[in-house]
Amino acid sequence: MKGYKGFDKNLRCRGFRFKVGQEYQIEGKIEVCKNGFHFCQRLADINDFYDLKESRICEIEALGDVKAEGSKSVTDRIKIIRELSHTEVLSLANVGKENTGIRNSGNQNSGDQNSGDQNSGNWNSGDRNSGNLNSGNWNSGNQNSGNRNSGDRNSGDRNSGNLNSGDLNSGNLNSGDFCSCNNSAGLFMSKRLSYEAFNKPLTEGEYESIIVSEGFMICKRFSLVRYRVRTKTGKLGDYRHLPYKASWKVFWNSLTFAQRCAVRKMPHFDKAVFEEITGIKL
Repeated sequence: MKGYKGFDKNLRCRGFRFKVGQEYQIEGKIEVCKNGFHFCQRLADINDFYDLKESRICEIEALGDVKAEGSKSVTDRIKIIRELSHTEVLSLANVGKENTGIRNSGNQNSGDQNSGDQNSGNWNSGDRNSGNLNSGNWNSGNQNSGNRNSGDRNSGDRNSGNLNSGDLNSGNLNSGDFCSCNNSAGLFMSKRLSYEAFNKPLTEGEYESIIVSEGFMICKRFSLVRYRVRTKTGKLGDYRHLPYKASWKVFWNSLTFAQRCAVRKMPHFDKAVFEEITGIKL
């Protein structure tokens, strides 16, 4: 079986120095992470254990028994066939072309694990992003599904603020446009005129008591769950997101009992409204 093995700059692994062209054999029962010569069947998986950009990578052949666990395999007899050049490593670690990053299915990425093109950030499905986890295009912020955002987690476009579903906002959490204040659904707003939460009108003080609560801070950590689909050939394909309420279920299950209690203790909390929005029945 052919595979790939990572080494430090001296061609050492776990304190043992190897030589290209040599065969090695070990006694005893092989077991992943305990006994045997470890390798990966896919070169990209080596990055979980060695930095592909910095380490020396060799093509190997497992000549004896092989046992696999996750992305790591182990054998009792191994041959170090040849060392790969940096260009070969990048070519084999990427599905796309002309990437200097690794694990890219898109093209011309300097970042890692991008399915879009020309990204310098990581985990982007859109194109030409310098931030991370963007599905839109031309974003310098992170986790944007909109386009040309310098802020983070915007579903709208061209926002310098964060968490906006509207466009062209310098403030945060706006569904309207051109807002420098926060939490506004209006247009060209510099201050918030009305305050509501859980389908109830509130005073500014009541509204602020929610914003600064521990439960609200926990809820702000929520984001759509991102995953990769497999193609018919078994290879990893494009990134996708779980639906909103399905992502909430995953998020809610990740919280501790104390964190869930903190959410329920938010000022003016209404469990019926919360269930209608998130699908979480309390």
